[in-house]
Amino acid sequence: MHRRTRSPLVVAVGIVAVGLLAGCSSGGTSDPTATTTETVTATPTATPSSVPSGSSSSASAGGASTGSSGGSSNAGSSGTGSSACATSSLAGSIEAGSGGAAGSTYVHLVLRNTGSSTCTLQGWPGVSFVGDTNGTQIGNAATLDRAAPHPTVTLASGEEAVAPLKVANSENYPESTCDPTSPDGFRVYPPGSKASLFVPYTEFAACRSKDVTELDVQAFVPAGQATD
Repeated sequence: MHRRTRSPLVVAVGIVAVGLLAGCSSGGTSDPTATTTETVTATPTATPSSVPSGSSSSASAGGASTGSSGGSSNAGSSGTGSSACATSSLAGSIEAGSGGAAGSTYVHLVLRNTGSSTCTLQGWPGVSFVGDTNGTQIGNAATLDRAAPHPTVTLASGEEAVAPLKVANSENYPESTCDPTSPDGFRVYPPGSKASLFVPYTEFAACRSKDVTELDVQAFVPAGQATD
C-alpha cells in the first residue's frame, strides 16, 4: 500500500487560513462594513468689533477764568431738535440794559445767531474783562446769578438772546484795592462751550485786583424778555 504524502504547499495554505480566522475572531481588524466617520472643522464666525459709544463732554462751571462757560447747554431741549449754538456761529455785542443800580450798571450781553441753522442757548455765559490788546484776563470772572430765569432759548438765523450783566463801578473800591485799568472788552463763553468770543467794549474801568469781583451775569433769555 502506498502512503499519500501531503504537499508542503497545501500545509502552508492551511496555516494561513487558520491565521486569518484567528484574526477575525480577535477583533483586531476593522469591520469592513463599518461606516467611515469624517471630521469637519467649521469656519469660525467672525465676531463684529464693538463700536465705541460716543461720549459727551460738558464744560465745567466756574466762569471765564476756567476757560469754559459758567452754565449749561441742553441741546434740543426746546423740543425742536436743534443743537446747541456753536461759538463760531455767534456774534456778541453790548447794549443798554435797565440802567444803573446802587453803585453798579446793568447792560445786556447779546449773542446773535449768525449761522444758517436754528440752534439753542441755555444757561449762563462765562464773562470776564480782557485787555492789554492781547486778550489777557483782567480781574475775576463774573459770578453767576443762579436765581435768574434760565430757559432754553431757540434762535433762528439772525435772532438774539440776552444775558443781563451787572457791572460794579470801580469807584466803589479804593484805588489801591481795585487797581483800575481800561479794558478792551469782554471774553464770553457761551453756555456749555469751551470756546470763547471777544466782545469789544471800553466804557467801564476794570479792576485788576483779585480781591474785587465787578461782574455778575444772569442766564440768557429771549430778546425783549430781560428784566434788568
